[in-house]
Amino acid sequence: MFDSHLADKFGGLIETGSYRYDPRDYHGPALAWLTLAPARAMNAHRYVELTETTLRIVPALCGVLLAMMPLLLADGIGRWQAVAAGALTAISPAMVYYSRDYIPEMLLTMLTCATIVSGYRYARSGKALWAIAAGTSAGLMFAAKETAAIAIGCMLVALAVTVRRRPHRVWHCAAALAIAVLIPLALLGFADTWRAAIDYSQRAFRASGHRHPWNYYLSLLTWRHDGGGPIWSEGLIVALAIVGVIPAIARGSSDARLLRFLAVYAGAITLAYSLIPYKTPWCMLGPLGAMILLAGAGAVGLLEALRGSLRVAVACVLLVGGLHLGFQAWRTSFPFSSDPRNPYAYAQTGRDVYAARDSIEKLARNHPQGNDMLIQVIGAENLWPLPWYLRTFPHVQWWRRLGPGFHPADVILLTPDMEAALIHEIYEVPPPGKRELYRPLLDRYVELRPELELRGCVRASLSAP
Repeated sequence: MFDSHLADKFGGLIETGSYRYDPRDYHGPALAWLTLAPARAMNAHRYVELTETTLRIVPALCGVLLAMMPLLLADGIGRWQAVAAGALTAISPAMVYYSRDYIPEMLLTMLTCATIVSGYRYARSGKALWAIAAGTSAGLMFAAKETAAIAIGCMLVALAVTVRRRPHRVWHCAAALAIAVLIPLALLGFADTWRAAIDYSQRAFRASGHRHPWNYYLSLLTWRHDGGGPIWSEGLIVALAIVGVIPAIARGSSDARLLRFLAVYAGAITLAYSLIPYKTPWCMLGPLGAMILLAGAGAVGLLEALRGSLRVAVACVLLVGGLHLGFQAWRTSFPFSSDPRNPYAYAQTGRDVYAARDSIEKLARNHPQGNDMLIQVIGAENLWPLPWYLRTFPHVQWWRRLGPGFHPADVILLTPDMEAALIHEIYEVPPPGKRELYRPLLDRYVELRPELELRGCVRASLSAP
């Protein structure tokens, strides 16, 4: 539950002071630049000094801010409705899980909510500051992740359907639009912005990997059970969001504008993400964030519509459902954080990687060269996140296949398909009398990722770890 690719990318920023944007991968620089603050505060100035805790601070703070933002919509959806939406955000298993993951999704979701909040506050007050805040949030959305275009497009659709009033000042909106456009252009550059738009559009609709059916996100939220494990569901939020559409339709025009906007926006963004073949579980945070705002209105509206014992019964059901969501949030984030049965864990690193790292670190303490010892990693597969977990060892060789020029090091990590070739290199290539014995480094085979096994061996003459 930790994207070491992005951690490695941030390592380059903290070492060199510059971030090279890749329009084909890794997304925008916003997450990396924001991570500089906690890194400096924790006295991390080099890649090897970074920790997972340092990198997780920004996503965690984004999750906290996201849970608080509905309070700024209280005069539009209702005070208790806003409180309920904040509470549902705080206990949503997906929101909690990805608030611990170093990916830009929580930053994007928070900035999306900030754009909606700022736009609404501007509509209420007519103050230029809120228009500028909306433009800044929208611009930073693109600097966080290119899929911001989907959310922005759905907001425009919702505005077109639900808003009839002209803006307070045309120049306010012009300034907001200019800021929203200039921020990504300044941070990413025009050429890279254009290439990113083309590349991500092609990836979305011509997905060769991560291709899932249209109902993938809805099935993740409503019901997930892969046999032999727990049942996962955020169906309560989905159901309450549907209920939340009722007051958006039933209320008079003056006090339901925001709810109608949220209803159209939630429907549009859910439809958009469902129609795109390329799907990963964290992408559903956009639709889920919109659903939660409606669900807060649905929960309170439902209780207000009932009386007597029926209201008490429904309140108890909602309380039990909330406790169950909180329990699932704890389960997904801790005991099942990297378990394949967790619906939010996707091509995740297994906990076994810590066993491999700890064994090598213990061996290094007894090695004459310490962390400067040579380590070889052999495998044709993508072996991330090993570069992150081996970042304190400056001499690591990466081999995709063995042949001329290969000389076995003291410590070797490899995938099972490379074992026969390594045995040949160790015990058949050297002449008699020059062959050294190797023993297993790990007391068991470990899984780096689901269905990707990792093995290790160490020169037998070295002290056992």
